[in-house]
Amino acid sequence: MENQIKTLLLNHAELLFGASINESLIQFQQARKEIEGDLTLLVFPFVKMMRTSPIAAGEKIGAFLQEHCDEIEKFNVVNGFLNLVFTDAYWISVGNELLAKGNNYFEPNSKPLMMVEFASPNTNKPLHLGHLRNIFLGDAVAGILGAYGHEVIRTQIINDRGIHICKSMLAWERFSPINEKGERETPFNTGLKGDKLVGKYYVEFDKHLKVETSSVLDDWQKGDFSGYNDKTIQRFKELEAAKSGKSEETIAGIEDKIKELAKNATPLMRDAQEMLIKWEARDPQVYLLWTTMNGWVYEGFNATYEKMGVSFDKLYYESDTFLIGKDEVQRGLEEGIFYKKEDGSVWIDLTDEGLDEKLVLRGDGTAVYITQDIGTAIDRYKDFPQLDGIVYTVGNEQDYHFKVLFLILKKLGYHWAENCFHLSYGMVDLPSGKMKSREGTVVDADDLMADVIEKAAEMTAERGHIEGMTEVEKVNLFRQIGLAGLKYYLLKVDPKKRMLFNPEESIDLNGNTGPFIQYSFARIQSLLAKAGTFDLKFQLSILNEEEKSILISLNQYESVLKEAAIECSPSVLINFIYDLAKQFNHFYQKHHILGETNEVIKMNRLVLAYLSAQRIKNVLTIIGVETPSRM
Repeated sequence: MENQIKTLLLNHAELLFGASINESLIQFQQARKEIEGDLTLLVFPFVKMMRTSPIAAGEKIGAFLQEHCDEIEKFNVVNGFLNLVFTDAYWISVGNELLAKGNNYFEPNSKPLMMVEFASPNTNKPLHLGHLRNIFLGDAVAGILGAYGHEVIRTQIINDRGIHICKSMLAWERFSPINEKGERETPFNTGLKGDKLVGKYYVEFDKHLKVETSSVLDDWQKGDFSGYNDKTIQRFKELEAAKSGKSEETIAGIEDKIKELAKNATPLMRDAQEMLIKWEARDPQVYLLWTTMNGWVYEGFNATYEKMGVSFDKLYYESDTFLIGKDEVQRGLEEGIFYKKEDGSVWIDLTDEGLDEKLVLRGDGTAVYITQDIGTAIDRYKDFPQLDGIVYTVGNEQDYHFKVLFLILKKLGYHWAENCFHLSYGMVDLPSGKMKSREGTVVDADDLMADVIEKAAEMTAERGHIEGMTEVEKVNLFRQIGLAGLKYYLLKVDPKKRMLFNPEESIDLNGNTGPFIQYSFARIQSLLAKAGTFDLKFQLSILNEEEKSILISLNQYESVLKEAAIECSPSVLINFIYDLAKQFNHFYQKHHILGETNEVIKMNRLVLAYLSAQRIKNVLTIIGVETPSRM
């Protein structure tokens, strides 16, 4: 309809406005709910050329459109807004067009190749609640881009190297108990999932590190500097001197720096750093330990991914890509893009771009995060030269990191960095506060999924809607409901916003929840099953307010999907599907569909129910949520 109105205005511009007009002047928006209208045309752009008031201009344009367009039943003007009301015949035709389209709004793979990176875990700990928002967000965005017509590659970079990985490895070597067979703890002799076992020793490292850090601080406060290098001692004395005459807040910041200095001076941390150097030098013993423990973790990750219904098309490993990054740093150093400090560390100066100086290689030659990220990006474009862009799904604490990464890539001559996008999202908090992996205060992903599935089972059993189901069917239903609650809850909030997670709310059958949407779908399926076979076609009839409202919502899907794809925001689609489900439930409560005596109206309502169910299932599938036919 917008195109038809636009054509009318362009072809009759001389008559209406006294001159030809640019198409960009014709601007539409969705009519506000409190105003009668199906589509709103902004009149303000034409007021000056028509030399009249906004209301008079709107009246003239509205009268012209109503005369020349049979689908416009009436109109009204509110200030500079022309609100157009379309005929029931028009909306009936829209319904039949939607039936013909089905789910094929955008041709598959008709748009350029996009890569979506998500999950990207460290191999020193199991997946937790924070990972779940990342994983569900990235997977849903990949689904949305695919539905919008892009060819999509789902990928992750597995952070399988670095000092944090060495911490778990060293702690396992030092602190793992030995059984009567002379074996240290493994997933096989403990029954513990591999990622959880390795995560246990990451926490164990931090416990011992705190003890050693406290001991170092005690030595320094007593003036005992034996065993510490001159550079560390000098830095400590500089920081202590800097506290003189400073505010409490400044002193607290200096104390944090002293604590960090002490932490790095502990024997345990020095040994971890030495292990990292050995790993990069491919020391056989260290490398064997690394491959063994990472193997345990991968088995654990795969089991978790399978449970949550997520998969990847291509995996990248930091242990491979950091080498590409180191080579690139060397090239950049030779070309004057980077510079070297006295301690041998390599940096880039981005102060002219409003950023800072950034370390890209340590003085001991080991890589940092930015090193491997440079290598990973380059490796991906080598693998997929036709890539149109990469979406990095990473928390907003890394906003600065990605600004730096994309800028470095551009300076290195990679123009495709313009198409790299950081999908920044807010952290997930619990009622008890922020999670910390190294302190063990995280909500484990496996435990959380098991918890919501258990709650879904309890909630479903209480409602008594599962009579006649086999045990296998019940278990599958509880899984579908529980995971729907979890995924939907973590996706419904705008990605940019920090959020508080409440497991109880997530599986509620009322309100803006996944189970509510699933129940709406199941209710429609039950209705359609009782109705039997009928023609999937709308017949010309008078529409009531609720029927027209549902058709209007269904007709908005294409623009909503486009917005969700451009914004990389599943919450846009979720708000749409929640409003649709609410509308249909209100309609279902108000009108007894199968009991309707007018056969045309009855059939139209059944077709409307079919279309609503189709759209609900389509959207839920896109975001990775299953739709049970019975609840």
